[in-house]
This record gives sequence, structure tokens and C-alpha cells, in this order.
Amino acid sequence: MSPRRNRPRGGENSTDRAAESGDRYGGFQRSETWQGENWSVRHVAGASAVGKRYRCPGCDQEIPSAVAHVVAWPEYGGVDDRRHWHQSCWNAKDRRTSRVQRSRNAPKY
Repeated sequence: MSPRRNRPRGGENSTDRAAESGDRYGGFQRSETWQGENWSVRHVAGASAVGKRYRCPGCDQEIPSAVAHVVAWPEYGGVDDRRHWHQSCWNAKDRRTSRVQRSRNAPKY
């Protein structure tokens, strides 16, 4: 018995379809509107994020390696505008206030 073949047997179009649908990164991509701006949102599978750590702008906590998360960027932005979010933080982005970094001695008002 020969081993099962997991790779698609398509021609040159098979790689184009994978790049468009986001399969290359283990997730799918869509557009959302937030704060009056169109955002591209891509879901990244944990297996695709092995060896990398990111800081979530929603909660300011680290996203550990090999954890599924969301990458979002303005539709007309560049590579430097991409931000990696926890899935729950991205879903709660409208309910969160801006996180202001204060020193220990600063007043809280």
C-alpha cells in the first residue's frame, strides 16, 4: 500500500488559490469596518505561528508562540501597519477604552 498524498495535484493555479483564501497562513481573510475605516482581518492558526511572539494591542499582553490569533491592518496600509490580536480582544475592540500608559506616581484621573 502506498502512502496517501496530501498535496494538491493542481497546476499553477493551486498556489494562487491558496494565497487568495489565506490557506497559506492556516486561516481565512475578510474585510471589516472599524472606526470608519476598512480593515483586512486574517485568522492565523496556531501551527502557523510557531516560534513567533507578538504583543496584543487590545490587552497589551503577549501572544505566545503556537497560539491561534488574528492579524488586522487597515486595507490601504502597508506591512508595518499589521497588528496581531488575541481573537477575544479583536472581538471586544469596541467595548475597550484606550490604554494609557501611566507611571506609578501619576494620578489616575
